[in-house]
Amino acid sequence: MGIEILWFMPLTPISIKARKGTLGSYYAASDFATINPEFGSEQDFRELVDQAHRLGLKVIIDWVANHTGWDHTWTRSHPEFYLKNDAGQFFEKNGWEDVIDLDYNSKAMRQAMTEAMAGWVRRFNIDGFRCDMAMLVPLDFWVETRNALDRIKPLVWLAECEDPAYYAAFDTMYGWEWMHATSAVYRGQHDKFHLEHILFKYRDRMPRGRRICLFTSNHDENSWNGTEFERYGDSALLFAALNIILPLSIPLIYSGQELPLRHRLKFFDKDEIPWSGSPDLADFYDGLLEIRKTNPLYGLPEVALSLNKLCDDPRILSLQAGIPGQRDVAGIFNLSPMEVSSQLNGYHLPGVYKNILTRESFNPASNHPFKLSPWEFRLFENTSV
Repeated sequence: MGIEILWFMPLTPISIKARKGTLGSYYAASDFATINPEFGSEQDFRELVDQAHRLGLKVIIDWVANHTGWDHTWTRSHPEFYLKNDAGQFFEKNGWEDVIDLDYNSKAMRQAMTEAMAGWVRRFNIDGFRCDMAMLVPLDFWVETRNALDRIKPLVWLAECEDPAYYAAFDTMYGWEWMHATSAVYRGQHDKFHLEHILFKYRDRMPRGRRICLFTSNHDENSWNGTEFERYGDSALLFAALNIILPLSIPLIYSGQELPLRHRLKFFDKDEIPWSGSPDLADFYDGLLEIRKTNPLYGLPEVALSLNKLCDDPRILSLQAGIPGQRDVAGIFNLSPMEVSSQLNGYHLPGVYKNILTRESFNPASNHPFKLSPWEFRLFENTSV
């Protein structure tokens, strides 16, 4: 489908004490050094990573540095690694009953955590980490750990965080504000200008070469708030396409979205994705992600981005990325449940363009007229260069 990085949620064993549900939370680890036997053996994972590399994919794993489960091996071998309450007991500050907090005032704990992460790079040749609730861990730890681990090999670093200061240690981080705003557009609570404001805020606060991770679903959203079709309704594919085409993004696709997945997966119990029949949306994602592979603008550290200049209709979000006439990419998105007839301000788009999905060619310089069905979008690329 054009995917380049596989993110595996926590592979570590799950604590039994204070476990929720029948399987517990994979974010309540009982050991940082081993693999949950329910997933297979260390050799199984090593072979999986090797095969992914042969296919040109990178593999990153979920890392939970803020806390552990109640019966993690460190609770016995190094109880001094943990925060304690006034009674001298383990505890957790955020109300998560199945985990306990680590103490980042402990230099020894920090060193042990860094070495645990390094062990996965050395033993399995993984390519990076998605760091759970990264903002709950001091930034200086992430900076020091990234510097140490990148000396083993250059890694990919994704933060579950939206604090721009954390770009000092991470390549990309979550775009929660964008996700909430786009779903609010579907509910009629925001418009295209609010989305423009958020995107330019992201752009202006990101260091050169950094990206924001955009998504319509992930494991938390799916389990706790609903599938993308519950939260986005008929606009789900439009916002998936917008997330992918934006050059300042790294798009995230949650496992099963290519089916599409219309089921909330249980968080603490075994609940398998129903892999039956053909994945009907695989070609949809493949067609969109192909443009990120073939158009050189997506490899640039920074890309010029213009919003809401190609169409004056207030219901149409428009974008143009790159230098006009130089393999630029453009799109129009109907952010309404109504059919819209309008035209492009084609003088912004010199040359001949093709529709990325249908491959139809046209010349937008003639103020190209168009009609979009409710929540329909079109994407096009300059082909005259």
